[in-house]
Amino acid sequence: MAVEVLMPKFGLTMTEGTIEEWKVKEGDSVKKGDVLFSVATDKLTNDVEADADGVLLKILVGEGDTAECKSVIAYIGEEGEQAGEAPEATKAEAPAAAPVPTTTTTDGKKTVIVVGGGPGGYVAAIRAAQLGAKVTLIEKEYLGGTCLNVGCIPTKCLLHSAELVEEIKNQGKDIGVEVDGVKVNFAQVMAHKNAISQRLTGGVAGLLKLNKVTKVDGTATFTGPKTLEVTKADGTKETMTADAIIVATGSVNAVPPIPGVKENPNCIDSTGALSLEKVPDSMVIIDAGVIGMELACAYASFGTKITIVEAKDSILPMLDKDITDIGVAHMKKMGIAFCLECSVQSIEESAVGAKVVCTDKTGDLLSFEAEKVLVAVGRKANTDGLNLDAAGLKNDRGRIIVNDKMETNVPGVYAIGDCVFGRALLAHAASAMGEVAAENIMGMDVLYDEKTNPACVYMMPEAASVGLTEEKCKEKGIDYKVGKFPMAANGKALIINGGEGLVKIIADAKYGEVLGLHIIGPRATDLICEGALAIRLEATVEELISTIHSHPTVTETMREAALHLEGRAIHTKN
Repeated sequence: MAVEVLMPKFGLTMTEGTIEEWKVKEGDSVKKGDVLFSVATDKLTNDVEADADGVLLKILVGEGDTAECKSVIAYIGEEGEQAGEAPEATKAEAPAAAPVPTTTTTDGKKTVIVVGGGPGGYVAAIRAAQLGAKVTLIEKEYLGGTCLNVGCIPTKCLLHSAELVEEIKNQGKDIGVEVDGVKVNFAQVMAHKNAISQRLTGGVAGLLKLNKVTKVDGTATFTGPKTLEVTKADGTKETMTADAIIVATGSVNAVPPIPGVKENPNCIDSTGALSLEKVPDSMVIIDAGVIGMELACAYASFGTKITIVEAKDSILPMLDKDITDIGVAHMKKMGIAFCLECSVQSIEESAVGAKVVCTDKTGDLLSFEAEKVLVAVGRKANTDGLNLDAAGLKNDRGRIIVNDKMETNVPGVYAIGDCVFGRALLAHAASAMGEVAAENIMGMDVLYDEKTNPACVYMMPEAASVGLTEEKCKEKGIDYKVGKFPMAANGKALIINGGEGLVKIIADAKYGEVLGLHIIGPRATDLICEGALAIRLEATVEELISTIHSHPTVTETMREAALHLEGRAIHTKN
């Protein structure tokens, strides 16, 4: 007689479980103790073993489906034996259907497919699931996207190691911590980076399970306005559709049309810079944007001779000039060389590694040789394989055009993150867009508003900006006032980095409404959220002043800058 396989009960609080993966197929022989399937609960994932020898006769609950504890989910028996029928309740909860829904489910749940599991995609998937949707997430490579694997998090790991090196070398003796030489174990630096990334991506996987999001390993491409062909990891293909599709495929490193850049193996992008096996003796960095500045600081601290080549006359154009001036001065003290208004013409072979041939603003030729050349000219939308034309999606050179609800021109199709046109290429922006898309799909009326979106640069010292700069105020014809406060007058900043840095606040001249906040110095990327909240709440400078700020903290600099703007400075000159 066939033996029932039951949904197990782990712990007192478990009431149901979701089949994550069947390890065997119908018709396979099994022995007692063999792993039959893995089940996900709201807390963990467990493998479940067979209680008897025999053949797996019938599976009643498919992958991604949920069943109550102690309900029948499969049968084991002798070959050719008739499997028992599932109880009515089990049949209703666990139909033997494909793991991915193709339309609204029989229980009335909306179906949502998210293409891409980065900080935009996985957040969108979780938010849609929280609101009651049955969600499938398709990811071709790794959860967490560029940010967690080869972008934000790995870069900050390198920078944290680099900052410790800088502190020991430049501040240690002054604060009574003397070290005989600083040795960088680069293999351990990279191991720490990898461990942090793995921990975070594992956490994302756990969150998806917790929210009952079905994950499909594969690559998706549009075959029609709302139809996807998914090529799975095992090579099989499946056509999928849903009530709504969210495109969250992110971006990839852009490769400029510089002669020789593709042919020279010593030309690397940011992904390559985050996976080097040893610290290079020298590096030329092409472009003075966020990626270039952050990696320049990291490798300069590790001992690499850095030269930055930039076609424009300034670095980090999204930041206020008062902020970048301090940053450039610090990086020069680190030994980083800048060659601005210098246009790269070609990359040539060199005994050292590579030669970067440029012309300066006068048209004269000059060149720089280095072991590695980091090409950090930015990123482009990762949509080449999506077949946007088949979907009918309007785009600008691959960047999908959306409105403030993250809707595309095709009903039921949304796009978020780096793959969209005209929005910030930042992980936290992608996450915010993901929530907006999910909430609109589920019947809410939500708009994406980027005016409170901070820009953070983890150079040395770190910098952050939100809202309008002076240049933007002038462009818009806004009458504004400025308040500034030097980190050198703040006790906590003096302790942390000797007081290097500045806080600058910009407010409307008539009402004192906060329009922008710009910071360079200790904790800048954490402090910036006070400015973002002030802008969101349309707070005035007076309201910042009347808010008591704790002491001794770097947050006091926010209030001090506001006091300066009002001509009420206490710890600096008015």
